Amino acid sequence: MKKFTKRVEDFVCANCGTHISGNGYTNHCPKCLYSRHVDNNPGDRLSDCGGMMRPISVETIKDGYIITHKCEKCGKTIKQHSSPNDDIDTIIEISSNPDFIFGK
Repeated sequence: MKKFTKRVEDFVCANCGTHISGNGYTNHCPKCLYSRHVDNNPGDRLSDCGGMMRPISVETIKDGYIITHKCEKCGKTIKQHSSPNDDIDTIIEISSNPDFIFGK
């Protein structure tokens, strides 16, 4: 069974209002790093949840970062690779500021 469906979609971030031009792999806002819980498997758009996925942590890997998102509606967590155009200041803020993680 195929686990990834490439979808080229533009969208407006429901958290910060940034207009994003998708490239088929875009799965979060490059400005605030929020995502939406719309997939069961990447790109399938089959999730009924639709909740906002808050970026709660960042891990450093050799070629970038892994961002962990937690759905504010159902609690599901998903790890996603960062994108080259992600705001590095937001990545640093998430990785170094526990208040950001908990939305304080």
